Amino acid sequence: MLNKKTIENVLYAALSTGGDFAEIFVEDKYNNNMKMIGGMLESSVSGRDYGVGIRIFDKLNSVYAFTNDSSEENLIKVAKQAAVAIKSEDKNITLNLIKSDIKNAHYISMIPKNIEKSKKVQLMKKGYYAAKNYDEVISQVTVNYLDEEQNVLIANSNGLLAEDNRVRTRMGIQAVASRNGEMQVGFYGPGALMGFEFYDRIDIEECGREAARIAKTMVEAQLCPSGKMPVVIDNEFGGVLFHEACGHGLEATFVSKGTSAFAGKLGQIVASPLVTAIDDGTIPNAWGSSNIDDEGTPTRKNILIENGVLKGYLVDNLNGRRMNAQSTGSGRRQSYRLAPTSRMNNTYIDNGKSTFQEIISSTANGLYAKKLGGGSVNPATGDFNFAVMEGYLIENGKITKPVRGATLIGNGLEVLEKIDMVGNNLSFGQGRCGSLSGSIPVNVGQPTIRVKSLTVGGRKGDE
Repeated sequence: MLNKKTIENVLYAALSTGGDFAEIFVEDKYNNNMKMIGGMLESSVSGRDYGVGIRIFDKLNSVYAFTNDSSEENLIKVAKQAAVAIKSEDKNITLNLIKSDIKNAHYISMIPKNIEKSKKVQLMKKGYYAAKNYDEVISQVTVNYLDEEQNVLIANSNGLLAEDNRVRTRMGIQAVASRNGEMQVGFYGPGALMGFEFYDRIDIEECGREAARIAKTMVEAQLCPSGKMPVVIDNEFGGVLFHEACGHGLEATFVSKGTSAFAGKLGQIVASPLVTAIDDGTIPNAWGSSNIDDEGTPTRKNILIENGVLKGYLVDNLNGRRMNAQSTGSGRRQSYRLAPTSRMNNTYIDNGKSTFQEIISSTANGLYAKKLGGGSVNPATGDFNFAVMEGYLIENGKITKPVRGATLIGNGLEVLEKIDMVGNNLSFGQGRCGSLSGSIPVNVGQPTIRVKSLTVGGRKGDE
C-alpha cells in the first residue's frame, strides 16, 4: 500500500520537531450498501475509500492528521504540518521497520465485491418476502444489505509494520406491524467477519420471519406495568446491556481520565461471583473480530471481570501511557479520518450453570426481556436506560403475556451485583458502537441472566 522507504521518510518527518512516537495508518476500503423498501431496491451505493492517517505522540500529548493523497511528497508535508504542534527536544530516533508475521484466524472464501449484485438482491428479496408474508399485520419491511473489504497497513516508529485484511457482511431486516393505530417494530440483523459464504450458514428467510414475529407480538401486547421487579434478560443481543452499561466504563478512554465508575477498582469485587465478563477480538469470523487492532497490536482474549472481581481494562496505546499499562489489542477506529482509542470487540458475559427453564421457573413474578433495543449510559456514573424491544410478564414461574413500552433503568455496577442467576446458553448479537473514534462493528453476548431487582419503566392503561 506504501513502500517501506516512503513510510520511513514520513515517520522521520513526523518526528522532526521532537515527538517520541509516530504512527501511519493506511486504509483502502471497498463498501457496498443496498436498501430495499416495499420489495423494491431503493438505493445502492458502492465505493472505495482510501486515505492515510498520521499520529504523533510526545509523552501524553498527541496530534492527528489525515489525507487521501498518498504521494510521498504530500505525506511528508502533512506529517511536518502535524509535527508543528509538537515542540520538544530531538529524540534522535532511528527507525528499523520489521514486518510482522500476522497469522490469519479468519478464513474468507467468497469476497463479496466479486459476487454479482443480482445475487445479493435475490437474498434481500427472500428476507423481505419472508417478513412481509408472515402475517397480514405486517405493514412495512425494510432490508439493509452491507458488505465491505478493508485493507489496512500500520507502521510506527517502534519498528512495527503490519497489514490486515477484513471482510464483513451483514443483512438487517426491520418489520413494522400496524393495528388499530398502534405500530411496533421488530428487527433482526445477523453479520460476521466473513465473505458471501456467510449466507450459506444462515437462513435469511428465518431472519425475516423473526423480525416480523417480534413486530406482530408487540403490536398485540398489553402495556407493561412499571416498578421494581426481577428481570430475566435473554441471551444474544441481551448482552448489549453489559456492553453499554459496563463495557464502556472499562475502556481506558474513560478509565485513564478517572471518568469511569470502574476507575481505581482493579482487584476489587464489582459484580456477583456468578459473573465473568470477557472481551475477545480473536473469535474466528466473529463480527467484532480482527487479526490486529487499528494500532497494529494483535487482538486477544481479555478477562475483564472474573467471578465478580475486576481483572482488567481495555487499553489502547495513548491511554496506556496515561495508565502505565500495555495495550490489550483494543485500539479501534472507524476509518483513517479518526485517531484510534480503546474500544470493545466481542464483549460478553460468560456461561454459568443454570438452564433457561430453571431461571424462569424460579422467578415467581417479573419481566422477561427477550430482546433489547437501543439505550444510553453515562460512563462516569454507570447510569443507564434501555428500551425492551420484546418483553413478557413472568407469573408464577411461567412466561405469560407479551408487554410493550418497557424500559430498563438502573446503574451498571448495581446491576452486576444483583445478577443472581446466569444461564448456560451463551449466544451473540451484532451491532455497531459509536464513540470517540467513530462507529465500529461489535459483537455483544451473554447467556440468559436474572437481575433480582431492577426498575422497569412502563405505562398503565387499557389492555
